[in-house]
Amino acid sequence: MVLTLNAYPKMHFIGIGGSSMSGLARLMLHRGHSVTGSDRDASHTTAHLMEEGISVAIGQNAENPRGADLAIYTAAIAQDNPELLACKELGIPTIERAEFLGVLSREYEQCIAVCGTHGKTTVTSMLAQALVDAPLNPTVHIGGEIPTWGSNVRVGGADLFVTEACEFRASFLHLHPTVALVLNIEEDHLDYYRDIGHIVDTFREFQRNIRPGGLTVLCADSEHARGLLEAAPCKCVTYALDAPADYTAKDLTHDAMGCFSFTALRDGQELGVVRLSIPGRHNAQNALGVLAAACALGVSPQNAIASLAGFSGVHRRFEHTGDVRGVHLYHDYGHNPAEYRSVVPIAAMLPHGKLFVVVQPHTYSRVKGLFDDFLSAFDGADEVLVTDIYAAREKDPGDIHSTMLVDAMKKAGVPAVYTPTFEDCKEYLYDHWKPGDIVLTLGCGNINLLNEML
Repeated sequence: MVLTLNAYPKMHFIGIGGSSMSGLARLMLHRGHSVTGSDRDASHTTAHLMEEGISVAIGQNAENPRGADLAIYTAAIAQDNPELLACKELGIPTIERAEFLGVLSREYEQCIAVCGTHGKTTVTSMLAQALVDAPLNPTVHIGGEIPTWGSNVRVGGADLFVTEACEFRASFLHLHPTVALVLNIEEDHLDYYRDIGHIVDTFREFQRNIRPGGLTVLCADSEHARGLLEAAPCKCVTYALDAPADYTAKDLTHDAMGCFSFTALRDGQELGVVRLSIPGRHNAQNALGVLAAACALGVSPQNAIASLAGFSGVHRRFEHTGDVRGVHLYHDYGHNPAEYRSVVPIAAMLPHGKLFVVVQPHTYSRVKGLFDDFLSAFDGADEVLVTDIYAAREKDPGDIHSTMLVDAMKKAGVPAVYTPTFEDCKEYLYDHWKPGDIVLTLGCGNINLLNEML
């Protein structure tokens, strides 16, 4: 669809509680549009949207979009959704979220898109903060809330737009960025992609969408991301902790809380010492990528390094959610084995007695497609509690269940326990934890509610 957003004063968002949809709704509200929305379930997000002046209906029915000039829906919305059907009957034009984001991004002189199998929200937030501090006054759209902003968006100027670029169902192909930051390319979303080759080919197609004169900043530590250098259609800048690259690091160390420091180098020349306030070796790698991208956008290395030091993280990304009975509770949005491998070692580095990891597997197709990877993703955990699979957009195919995963984990030597519900998790933890222990919940479904229950 070719459209001008200002031609649609009244917009309705079907599935407004999603991380991206809520941000787009907020941006449209700030632009002066009348915004309404609906979602299947009430959530913290829908409550906050209503507090901000957006009318949100809980439950989806044919009356909700009535009066709208344009309806935006997520890829998770089925084609027989009553609101989509009503739009068709009422003659209300509809557009999928990814395409809408693409239309919005083209209204800015520069679009910076952060893509990769994992880490997008943290890196987009890091980069956005560096550009704000520069100051370049970007408009920002992120899949998670930055606590210091109290939001997942920032309304800035019309020259620079920063957004996550999600590869789910190739949705990022609607974007035409001036700069693409590629963090990693690994197997995921195998309900859509045939295999890793299909995923890499789609990233190559995304790279061809970069505007003339644009740039790719990519992580050379990722084998498949590094492969984008071959026959690249634009200039490329690389960064890496381990592989040869344009931006590298030396003297990599960490403190007792797992926060890393390193000397950043560009073409072998020292730029300064980066000291992070968020834990994890992967975040040292992320910071190096942000430094490379920020410098490409005209930010001085010194300003970018200072901003990175002050970055305090993103909601639901290895977030300390509280202490109960002397036990430290953390939550992370990680929802595939590669992300588990990055996050569990962070918790294991912290002073603790036992480390309990509670994982909510996300979607049947992911568990089936990456089944073997789950068996080696929890090194450092003393016990792994596995809930029932969070279906999200999928229907139960009947051939995969968390008990199958737990049985295979046990055979692989993983200390796994099947705790199907949050109530089961709570009772198990109450019976087994002791002061000084750590509980880390993992998943992008509603597993964060367990932290609130505890």
